Amino acid sequence: MYEVSAEALAGVANQLRIHSIAATTAAGSGHPTSCCSAADLVAALFFGHMRYDPKDPKNPNNDRFVLSKGHAAPLLYAAWAENGFLPVNQLVTLREISSDVEGHPTPRLPFVDVATGSLGQGLSVGVGMALAARLDGLDYRTYVLLGDGECAEGSVWEAASLAGIRKLNNLIALVDVNRLGQSEATAFGHNLDVYEKRFAAFGWRTEVIDGHDMEEILEVLGAAGLGVQPLAIIAKTFKGAGVSFLQDKEGWHGKALSKEQADRAIAELQPKARSGAGFSIPRPNDAPAAEAPPPSSFSALNYNEGDKIATREAFGNALARIGAVDRRIVALDGDTKNSTYSEKFLKKFPERFIECYIAEQNMVGVAMGLGARGKVPFASTFAAFFTRAHDQIRMAGHSTANIKLVGSHVGVSIGEDGGSQMGLEDLALMRAVHGSIVLYPSDAVSTEKLVEEMARATRFAFLRTSRPKTPVLYDNGETFPIGGAKVLRQSEHDRVTLVAAGVTLHEALKAADSLAREGIAITVVDAYSVKPLARDTILGAAQKTAGLIVTVEDHYPEGGLGDAVAGELSGEGIRVHKLAIYELPRSGKPEELLAKYGIDAAAIVAKVKSLI
Repeated sequence: MYEVSAEALAGVANQLRIHSIAATTAAGSGHPTSCCSAADLVAALFFGHMRYDPKDPKNPNNDRFVLSKGHAAPLLYAAWAENGFLPVNQLVTLREISSDVEGHPTPRLPFVDVATGSLGQGLSVGVGMALAARLDGLDYRTYVLLGDGECAEGSVWEAASLAGIRKLNNLIALVDVNRLGQSEATAFGHNLDVYEKRFAAFGWRTEVIDGHDMEEILEVLGAAGLGVQPLAIIAKTFKGAGVSFLQDKEGWHGKALSKEQADRAIAELQPKARSGAGFSIPRPNDAPAAEAPPPSSFSALNYNEGDKIATREAFGNALARIGAVDRRIVALDGDTKNSTYSEKFLKKFPERFIECYIAEQNMVGVAMGLGARGKVPFASTFAAFFTRAHDQIRMAGHSTANIKLVGSHVGVSIGEDGGSQMGLEDLALMRAVHGSIVLYPSDAVSTEKLVEEMARATRFAFLRTSRPKTPVLYDNGETFPIGGAKVLRQSEHDRVTLVAAGVTLHEALKAADSLAREGIAITVVDAYSVKPLARDTILGAAQKTAGLIVTVEDHYPEGGLGDAVAGELSGEGIRVHKLAIYELPRSGKPEELLAKYGIDAAAIVAKVKSLI
C-alpha cells in the first residue's frame, strides 16, 4: 500500500469529480453522476493502491484497470490526467469528433485495453487478463469496476463463475452499488447482501464496504491477492456523491449539468479537492524478457489428395501443430472440444487451454482480455452458438481486438441434429464486424493454411468449418493468402462463373463435371476468403462469362457469400444469382438436406441450365 493519507485521497476523489463535471458540461452530454459515485474507488486505486507506470500505460507488468461501466469514462480520463499522462485541458474536449477522449473508452487511448460501454462485459475481459498474467508468470493484478445495474447481465455471472473455478486471486471486482439505474432504481437498490451472496456463491471472497469511506476502501484493497479466491468488493455508493443537489437523486443518469449547475457543484467540491500530481505511484516489478517472436513459417503438411477429412478436424490438427512453435496461442472452448477438435491442442498444451464451459459470451470476452495482453486466442464452438455472443463480438470490433473465432457445424450439411444446431447466420454476423477477416475453407489443406494466416494476422478473424468429411483438393504446398481465391475450373468456353466455398465447393465441382459431360463449360471459384473477398479474381472470371455469376452457399441468403459477391461487384454489370438456404431447415441426412434446399450438384446443374 502507498504511504498516502485517506484524507489526501478523498481530496483527489473530489478533484476527479470536478474534472468529470467540467468535461460533461463542456460536452453538453455524459454521465457526471455515475462518475461521482465511483470517484472514491478510482482515486484509491490510481493514487493509493495500484502499481503502474503512469508514463507507460503499456508496461507489461502494470496493474490493469477495466472500466466495465464505460459510461463513467470521464472519471477514467480524469485519473489519467491527474497522474500526468493526459493534459488536463484535453478533458474538456470530451465527445468532440477530433478527440480521443470519447463518450465511452476505446483503445485509441493507450491506457484503454478494450472498448467498454456495452454493459456486462468488463469482468470477462478481466478474467482473460488475469489468466494471461498467470500464463506469463507476471504479478500484475486486474481490477474491474462494475456498476450495480450491469450486474443484471448474465455475462457478469458467467465471468464470475469461471473466475471462481480458476481461483483467480489476481482478479478484483469493485461493484459500484449506487442504487440508481438509467430509468429507475435497480432491482436490489442498496441491498448489498444480494450482490455479496451471489459473488460468494461463485467462489469469490467478498467484502462489503462504504464506497465513500476512504480508509475502509484502502483497508480492503490492502488485502487484495490474499488467499486463493478472486476478490469482490461490494461498495455502497451514491449517484452524484459529493454534490448536495445531485446525490442519490433520480432523473440525473446521462444528464450533463448546465454551466450554472456545474459552477455550483464545483464550488461545493473545490474546498476539499486536491490534485493527484506529485503522488509517488509505485512502479511495477520488471517483467521477464519478451519471448522470441513466432516463426515466419510452420511445419509442412502431409495430406494426400482425395483423403476425406472434415475441415473441423483439420482445424484441430492445425491448432496443435502451430501451437507447438507459437506460444502466444491459447485455445478456449465452450464444452465442444470433442466436436471442434480443439481437444487436440488440449492434449498437447493443457496449460494453454481454457475450458469456458457453455458460456459463449464470457468465452469471447475472456478471449478479448487475453488478446489485449499479447496472446493469440482461438475460441471455438458451434457457429450457431456464437450468435448469442453477438454483442461481445461487436465490441471486439470496436476494440480492434486480436482474437480468433472458429465456428463449426455450419449449414444444413450437419444433418440430423436439425435447425437449432445449424450455423446459418454466422457469415452475416462476422462480416458485419468492423475490420474482420472471414474465412471458409473447403478441405484440410486450405483449413490448416488459413489457421496459420489467422495466427499471423493482428486483427479479428473468423474461420467457418464444416462437419462432413470432404476430399482433399489441394497440394500440401499450396498457399492461401487472406483476400485470395482459387480458380479450380476455367476454359475459354465457360458460360457461367460458379462461386462457392466449404461443402458447396465440392458440389460445384461435381456440377461442373456433370455439365462438362453435356458440353457445357463453367468456371468454378473457391472463395475461401469471404472477407476480404478476392474481388479482382471473381470479377475477372465473371467478365469472361458475360457477367453471369452463380453463388452457392450453405447459409441463409442474407449477408452470406452471395451478398458479399454482389456487394463487391456492384456497378460492374455483373448478374449474381444466389443459391442458398431459403427455408427454415429440418432434420435429415446431409445429402437429403443439400438436395431439399437446392444447394447440391443437381440443383447447381439445373440453375446453370436455366440461365444459359
